[in-house]
Amino acid sequence: MVIETYNLTKTFNGKGGFSNVSLSVYEGEVFGFLGKNGAGKSTFIRTLIGLLHPTCGEALILGSPIGDVPTRKKIGYLPELFQYHSWLTGRELLFNHGLLYKMSRSEIKGRIDHVLDTVGLSGHSDKRIREYSKGMKQRIGLGCAIISDPELLFLDEPTSALDPVGRKHVRDIIVDLKSQGKTIFLNTHLLSEVEMVADRIAILDKGSLKTTGTMKELLKSPVQINALGINEIIVEQLKNIDSGLEINGQTISLIPPSKDSLPEIARIVVGGGGQLFELKNVENALEALFISTVGEEDSR
Repeated sequence: MVIETYNLTKTFNGKGGFSNVSLSVYEGEVFGFLGKNGAGKSTFIRTLIGLLHPTCGEALILGSPIGDVPTRKKIGYLPELFQYHSWLTGRELLFNHGLLYKMSRSEIKGRIDHVLDTVGLSGHSDKRIREYSKGMKQRIGLGCAIISDPELLFLDEPTSALDPVGRKHVRDIIVDLKSQGKTIFLNTHLLSEVEMVADRIAILDKGSLKTTGTMKELLKSPVQINALGINEIIVEQLKNIDSGLEINGQTISLIPPSKDSLPEIARIVVGGGGQLFELKNVENALEALFISTVGEEDSR
């Protein structure tokens, strides 16, 4: 287990932050940590990496208590809001971050070209940071987070300020890092990003953990059937697929065990004498789960 928390709590004079969060993150997975702005996500990350002291509860990072100095060398962190020295080049910035990790100069020099290639900045290493676009700054930030070749990466809203092309670049980097065996804790409120890369997710609302699980467990995408001639025989057979199906006029909504069930559903409707006009998966399953979990009221 890479991350384990047990009733971990961090509040500020009894307010804000998060309370009694218990979760686990496995080696080599992308773990999506979701919540509205102000839910306590960034406070949770800063507590895990030792920048904040927990109010109560326990946590283990890579098997050691939070704040363990040797363990920090195995952790990479990209904060949500960061400002780098604009007069440095990309290569100089990475070198300085390597020194902060107590890496030797030879180690840093051996890593820099690989990191620049990983984040897609090989051709821009000698430009000043002030000349970088938003996307390039985000990628050099990722470079700083992985310069020490960490086992665990905390990425706090890594794509929130980027355009679609920039978001895709960052997603590609995350997928590449996962392929290298890295564990990635991805903190975001951009649901589409998580849906594309995460193995498991957790949803935090007003400091409380509401749900956690694999994408497959939580995102059982509903199927909508539009048909005429729905009869009791069809309904009873469809209940074998989902006993909790809902009927509204000529529309039936149900949750099948997998997309492989769609041909079987069509066969049941048509074979039972129904006239099938439409059979489709309902989109935005993660968005529906998120809203049903945290509600639609404004963030605190």
